[in-house]
Amino acid sequence: MKRSFLWVLILLVSAGCQDLEKQQEIFLMEQHDKMVRDQIVRRGITDKKVVEALLKVKRHVFVPSGSEMSAYEDHPLPIGYDQTISQPFIVAYMTQALQLDGDDKVLEIGTGSGYQAAILAEIVKEVYTIEIVKELAASASQRLKSLGYDNIHVKHGDGFAGWPQHAPFDAIIVTAAPAEVPQELLEELKVGGRMVIPMGTTDQELFLITKTSNGYDQKTLLPVRFVPMIKEK
Repeated sequence: MKRSFLWVLILLVSAGCQDLEKQQEIFLMEQHDKMVRDQIVRRGITDKKVVEALLKVKRHVFVPSGSEMSAYEDHPLPIGYDQTISQPFIVAYMTQALQLDGDDKVLEIGTGSGYQAAILAEIVKEVYTIEIVKELAASASQRLKSLGYDNIHVKHGDGFAGWPQHAPFDAIIVTAAPAEVPQELLEELKVGGRMVIPMGTTDQELFLITKTSNGYDQKTLLPVRFVPMIKEK
C-alpha cells in the first residue's frame, strides 16, 4: 500500500512539473512575441528579414539558467565574465543598419552567448564570429551547433585582428566598444561593405562605416553603451 501511494505521489509531482514547464514555455513565447511587436516593430525596425529573424530566434535560449524569465525585457543581461547579451532593440537596429542580403558573408566581433550570431545566420549565407573569452566561445559554439546553425563559425581569439583567412567580408558587426576603429577590421571589409561599431569609453556612439573605392564613409547613428572591447594579453 505504501509503495502504491509513493508511485501515485511521484506521478502527481511529475505531472505538476510538466504543467509548470508548459506554462513557463507559453509565458516565454508570449513575451517573445510581445518583445518583437513592442520593442522592435513599434520602434521603427522595418527590414522584414530582421523582424522575421527576431521572431524565429528565441532569446531565452541564449541567457544563463535562471534568467529565462527576464530574457525578453528591454535591456541587456549579464552572461558572465563581465559580458552581456545586448538589448533586443540594439541587436535589431545594428542588424538592420548593415543592410544584409542572403548571399552575404558577415564577421561578428564579440560572440557572447551567440544570440546576435543566430540572428545574422537567419539572414545571411555565412557568419564568422570571434569571442575573446574562451569559456563563452566554447559554450556559444556548442549552443549554436545544438540549434542546427551549420553556417556559423565560432573562433576563440582577439577580435582586433579579425579573421583575415576568410576576408573580405560583406559586413562586420562589432558588439563591444573600442576607443577607435581597429585598422585590421577596416582592411577586411569589401569595397561597398558596411561595418557597424560602437566607439568610445565613457560616452559611446554607434557608427556605420562604409568602405568605398576611395576610402571610408562614416555616419553617426545613436548613443549607446557597450562593454569595452579588450585585447588578448
